[in-house]
Amino acid sequence: MIEKKDLEYVAALAKLKLREEDLEKVREKFSMVLDYVSMLNKLDIEEVEPLINVNGMTNVMREDEVGESMNRETLLANAPEKMYGCIKVSKIIE
Repeated sequence: MIEKKDLEYVAALAKLKLREEDLEKVREKFSMVLDYVSMLNKLDIEEVEPLINVNGMTNVMREDEVGESMNRETLLANAPEKMYGCIKVSKIIE
């Protein structure tokens, strides 16, 4: 069973504010999770291959190809504000 002070510490790390009446319920549930993980730690997985991809698909890689670009005026046609041939955006860093 997890100690009350340990549960309060974990709750503080998770930025959770637990009421005093909820602490015991959460403590029981948390202990159940820890007991389950403890059971999993006892399993012999020495011969189990690591699972890297569940469906066996891999990324399809291709060479980059240079193509024609769109006209700058066409791209900027719907921009709400333009400056020096670019889209003007609000400053976000002070």
